[in-house]
Amino acid sequence: MTTLGTPLSPSATKVMLLGSGELGKEVLIALQRLGVETTAVDRYENAPGQQVAHHARTITMSDPAQLKALIETERPHLVVPEIEAIATPMLEELEAAGVVRVIPTARAARLTMDREGIRRLAAETLGLPTSPYQFCDSLAELQAAIDAGIGYPCVVKPVMSSSGKGQSKIDGPADVQKAWDYAMAGGRVSHGRVIVEGFIDFDYEITLLTVRARGADGQVQTQYCEPIGHVQVSGDYVESWQPQPMHARALEASRHIAKAVTDNLGGQGLFGVELFVKGEQVWFSEVSPRPHDTGLVTLCTQHQSEFELHARAILGLPVDTSLRNPGASAVIYGGVEAQGIVFDGVDEALAIPGTDLRLFGKPESFTKRRMGVALARGTDVDSARDTAKLAASKVKPRQA
Repeated sequence: MTTLGTPLSPSATKVMLLGSGELGKEVLIALQRLGVETTAVDRYENAPGQQVAHHARTITMSDPAQLKALIETERPHLVVPEIEAIATPMLEELEAAGVVRVIPTARAARLTMDREGIRRLAAETLGLPTSPYQFCDSLAELQAAIDAGIGYPCVVKPVMSSSGKGQSKIDGPADVQKAWDYAMAGGRVSHGRVIVEGFIDFDYEITLLTVRARGADGQVQTQYCEPIGHVQVSGDYVESWQPQPMHARALEASRHIAKAVTDNLGGQGLFGVELFVKGEQVWFSEVSPRPHDTGLVTLCTQHQSEFELHARAILGLPVDTSLRNPGASAVIYGGVEAQGIVFDGVDEALAIPGTDLRLFGKPESFTKRRMGVALARGTDVDSARDTAKLAASKVKPRQA
């Protein structure tokens, strides 16, 4: 039996999110609907999640001393990492000491915050199919890895970054220096290490939202949402849709890979497993132990969104991963560099039947910063994608 307390009382069930962007904001809202007392932590003040949580805290989460002091002061029951730049060894130390429970586990947080940890686990420990890869600590090592077998085209990513930051495709020798410099600028932690991956000729890529939650018998069970298709530009998602049509054997292989990875990581919660698909073949790409940006589409497609699924799973509650209807999402970029922007055209977007919007409330806009998302329901994926892109095009951010 799971018992939940009352927020702001001695009986409160307390959850702390480390990272409070748009995804964390939706998780916090889902937790609050279940009467959970929430603390939103971020590196800057007035982050989206901090605007809706009971408590807002601003620290450098990659600083072990600051992180330890905050957790020991606040004493949450659960700590939920939502970004990469976190001092995960400190989380492991606090979890081992019984100070706090980390979602899904502190080990999982450490492995998945670093592309090297999760890639070596998937390819070398679990023997799952992945693209050819090598880790490099210098421009010279990167060039040598490409020359020795990775070849062109290839993809370079910092070992620690988010939302495609620092990721680029190399088509030939002239791109190598530029890709290295971009990776160094885009990494969340500057330790000068990248992964270079051989390019896979895939038909499409998916996110398979995989949930480890307690079933009726009290045991942790694995459930899957319908696959999410998405388009990425420079590693950053710009639209997603659900369900992505797949060959039955490719779907079966995707679930097998997702289960192998998430079983190894353990714990409870939702994982975003990214996979490349060509016909019936499937390759593992990455996994996030938390809601995924492409999964914003579930706000309009599922009976329980990925955020509700995550909240319920971490609290030990039953989940329902079923699809309600096809749908799609399209990103709304800031388009300007400014503080406190305004949005024109919100009424026009919402006048389109079957649409919804999420404007994230980020205090500062950048040209390519994700400031909102348009959502659209549809009788099929293609019509939903068209509607979502139309709705997103109606919303015009500008300087106030």
